[in-house]
Amino acid sequence: MLVSVPILALSSLFAFLIGVNSGDPLRYLRLNPTTPPAVIHAKEVELHLNWAFFPRYWYWLTHFVRGDFGTSNEGLPVRHLLWTHMLVTARLVTAAILVAVLLALVVGVISAVRQYSLLDHAATFVSFLLFSLPLFWFAALLKEFVAIRLNSMLGRTFVYTIGDSTPGLTGGFFHNIGNYAGHLLLPTIALAGISYAAYRRFVHASMLDVLNSDYVRLAAVKGLPPAKVIVKHGLRNALIPFTTYVAIDIGAILSGTVLTERVFNWQGMGSLLVESIQKPDVNELLAWLAVTAVIVIVFNLMADLLYGVLDPRIR
Repeated sequence: MLVSVPILALSSLFAFLIGVNSGDPLRYLRLNPTTPPAVIHAKEVELHLNWAFFPRYWYWLTHFVRGDFGTSNEGLPVRHLLWTHMLVTARLVTAAILVAVLLALVVGVISAVRQYSLLDHAATFVSFLLFSLPLFWFAALLKEFVAIRLNSMLGRTFVYTIGDSTPGLTGGFFHNIGNYAGHLLLPTIALAGISYAAYRRFVHASMLDVLNSDYVRLAAVKGLPPAKVIVKHGLRNALIPFTTYVAIDIGAILSGTVLTERVFNWQGMGSLLVESIQKPDVNELLAWLAVTAVIVIVFNLMADLLYGVLDPRIR
């Protein structure tokens, strides 16, 4: 936990360095020949563009830790924009991680226990296939084939290909849960499929190492039920490196949401990142970079704490 503090500080410094050098936030004013120089100067003062690097960084950091992310180019509070987009992305990332992890654990354990079986070869083939597919192309295939075929089979639109929900919905979350699920299905499959491919291979390799260890063989020789040997003695120890891998992979999953959200036109963190770069909007980009860094570091910290739950020796 103490090590996370300087890592967060360095992350914020690198995020600020990238953000302030991403482009000129006043480009839209400078390109307009009718904009008076006084207006440009006033905007530079407002955004502290005339400050030196470290005073400007310190001003941004002290406000960021208080939850003040500044305003966008349009004058909207960045904190509200970030929170709105983050809720959309959290829905997608949570569903994708749960599906990928649960599927990888089940298939990875079974294929490791039945090594060199038809199931093991089939699972390996599917993993390599998914791992080699470009995410944006896989998502486009799902839109083109799965959605159209499934909707024609059901005789109504259940699987949606655009947006995170239908515009103009009324009622609460549970009232519209079917609509949310229909919009969530394809993006989750696309994002979870790529993650599952890597997770399954990792679980498979970890389980093979554990199953061939002396203490698992001893537990089997002592007459313990096979399910108890596999789950309690095998899977529990194999989960330790897998937990590390999933925690480290959260950054890759967040980068995957950028492509997934663009393909399915979701207004989440990925869309916010792309728009902030295109404008460019320094405060939006800085908020995205810093919050993403915090999320990655927190997930790695959670993985460290989970070691003690999984392995009594660490406790």
